[in-house]
Amino acid sequence: MKKQFLSEAFFTFFKKLAANNRREWFDENRRTYEKEVKLPFENLVDALLFEMAKLDKSYANIKGKDCIFRINRDVRFAKDKSPYKLNRSAIISPGGKKDLNPTGFYFEIGPEECAFYAGVYLPDTETIKNIREYIAKKNDQFEQIIRAISFKKIFVEVQGERQKRVDSSLKMAAEIQPILYNKQFYIKHIFSEKKVNSSGLVEYLLQVHQAATPFCNFMEKAMKSDKK
Repeated sequence: MKKQFLSEAFFTFFKKLAANNRREWFDENRRTYEKEVKLPFENLVDALLFEMAKLDKSYANIKGKDCIFRINRDVRFAKDKSPYKLNRSAIISPGGKKDLNPTGFYFEIGPEECAFYAGVYLPDTETIKNIREYIAKKNDQFEQIIRAISFKKIFVEVQGERQKRVDSSLKMAAEIQPILYNKQFYIKHIFSEKKVNSSGLVEYLLQVHQAATPFCNFMEKAMKSDKK
């Protein structure tokens, strides 16, 4: 049964916070935050985890609070000292927000943007090497995944920062597959406030995740390819 978790009040709070991003204002409006933002978002994440556990038992023991990022910004090295983020975000993965396995996904909801992300965002040098070599080796399979109609419709393309050079052993392959220049390999889908405020948000995010699964599974294999 579909259920609406977030309402227009969720976005209204953040729009007001954007104009009053101070601890004093937040403390004065903390009850509204807990009622309209914090608790509804926690319920949404719990519902996602419940549905994911039906597909994968490794999700059964994780709690919503383990997946949700704090609303407080880390301002230690930032020019912008605003103390609060203007969204709520979480990683839906068996290990919670510290688990960057590409088979999970990250999403954020706020008035600036509502977005779904999946893939590999912060790989180390060795992992980048593994992914590039695996794509070069399995490029036909990779092309089939990223050219699928469902993938193109929802994600359009693979995103990520690129380097100007690749190892000499991959130069020819990179002429065929420019994604080998990437040092990040992630996909992104933007959705509307209207979709957030609907009663089918959980089902919608699960559908987006399902569309991302072939790409994510490929990335997981690519990350571990040096161990095979």
